[in-house]
Amino acid sequence: MNKTAVLIPCYNEAPTITKVVRDFQRALPEATIYVYDNNSTDGTADIASKAGAVVRYVRQQGKGHVVRRMFLEIDAECYIMADGDDTYPADEAPKLLAPILAHEADMVVGDRLSSSYFSENKRLFHGFGNCLVRKSINNLFHTNIMDIMTGYRAFSYDFAKTFPILSNGFEIETEMSIHAADKRLATVSIPVTYKDRAEGSISKLNTYKDGCRVLMTIAKLYCMYKPLPFFSTIAVISGGTAIGFFIPVFHTYITSGLVPNFPTLIVCCFTLVTAIIAFFSGLMLHVLSRKSKQDFEMQLHQVHIQKLLTYQAADLRQTR
Repeated sequence: MNKTAVLIPCYNEAPTITKVVRDFQRALPEATIYVYDNNSTDGTADIASKAGAVVRYVRQQGKGHVVRRMFLEIDAECYIMADGDDTYPADEAPKLLAPILAHEADMVVGDRLSSSYFSENKRLFHGFGNCLVRKSINNLFHTNIMDIMTGYRAFSYDFAKTFPILSNGFEIETEMSIHAADKRLATVSIPVTYKDRAEGSISKLNTYKDGCRVLMTIAKLYCMYKPLPFFSTIAVISGGTAIGFFIPVFHTYITSGLVPNFPTLIVCCFTLVTAIIAFFSGLMLHVLSRKSKQDFEMQLHQVHIQKLLTYQAADLRQTR
């Protein structure tokens, strides 16, 4: 097992990948640097290999697929994940690793938004989108993560081996943050310097398309992790609508004994039934969610045991 693994997902980062690899070699000389190439067409993999990185390939397109493969294949005491576009400083990696090595955190977030992001980033809606996502997740999941969308993070072995990756693309960072919040995994935010992409390096993030996918991911994960509040909201809206339309019908019936708006009464009944079904659906899914959290705790214990056995095996090999 490596002590530290640097994980760099790449797609067409030929102009910057050599510098990124060498910067991490200087900042973390004991670390193994892995570059996972995701169907690059500009020779990124060959350039990274010549720079001294261990290069592996993922054919399924999308950052989520790459991160899934990295966490499956690499065993390390701690992980650093960074993009291959040279926007994150490698020399700040040790301060991200420190809480992991001290067993104070399971995920450390490289916080760009509290540093130089807004002065360096030239894409207006990226900054707005980052703030919108941060506020949405912190309010919905009662967290205080300062930068949800950052690609510069450190992870513990426990996090990497218990994170169920469902996303395919750039929404993977959002999923990581929500998973950590829901499973009570300790998260620390540390400000890091951010610089905009170098000339000739092109962003693969589509502001509007990927932004919508991130917001949809938040909604889906909120439904998954917080089913009772999610479906209770639907129940309240449906029930309130049904009652609001029912009151005039009922008032007419009390005063005249007639129901002139019979279709409205039928719709109100169906809407009220929808509200009841939504509430009890949320209640049942809430119970399943609690059971899922219990299962996760047992999985976490198994991962701890597996890690200890790996360390013991490594110690035996060294003594021999």
